[in-house]
Amino acid sequence: MSESKVLCEQVIAGGWNYSRIVKRGQKIRLTDIEGGANASLMCYNAHNFTERFNLGDTLKIQHICRIAKNCCLYGDMGRILLSVVEDTVGWHDPLCGCTHASLIKERFGEKDYQSAHNDFYRNGYDSLLVEIGKHGMTKRDFTELVNFFSKVVVTSDGKMTFVENNSKPGDYVELRAEMDTLVVIDTGMHPLNPSKEYLRKPVKVELLTCDIAGAEDPCFTWCPENGRGFINTANYNL
Repeated sequence: MSESKVLCEQVIAGGWNYSRIVKRGQKIRLTDIEGGANASLMCYNAHNFTERFNLGDTLKIQHICRIAKNCCLYGDMGRILLSVVEDTVGWHDPLCGCTHASLIKERFGEKDYQSAHNDFYRNGYDSLLVEIGKHGMTKRDFTELVNFFSKVVVTSDGKMTFVENNSKPGDYVELRAEMDTLVVIDTGMHPLNPSKEYLRKPVKVELLTCDIAGAEDPCFTWCPENGRGFINTANYNL
């Protein structure tokens, strides 16, 4: 196994958006700098945006309700976009989506750009729309997402409860690209976070080199379905 090399890095300010193409043979590391961060992540085939993250297939294929180490993020063609190769958190929420303008207004009031400039209150939906717009996409291309660093548990009666302090300062997750993948991120607060204050938690992003997964890779062998997903993806990459 070759040693990873950091190609570039930056800090996404709390409540802001980011995107980049992560190529096959690369991985992206997200680090919670202060603790309690949330990184809402969408992903697309970098060469065909109509192939994008499919939440239903991701959960059904792997028989899971959360994202953690060795789990994979599937697109809607039975192929794997990203796999979780390292994770110090242990639970990332794929169920709850992102905040919308109405939710932010109801909970925190209004603070617009004209009055507050860059300190205005943003919401995850509009923030992600802005970012995918940089790649020629519109609201029709908005897709499902994973809230990295956040944990939500579901009780037997269907109630969703946000788990506070799930992620600590310095916690990180690494996502390996199994094909060239457009990654889109918003660092706004989780929609179920009960904080009485509008939160702005920064996330550090690093792009690193990595080995391409083989048949003995833990993500490949995590379940039989993942093995088939990796084979489908390898055939696509030929």
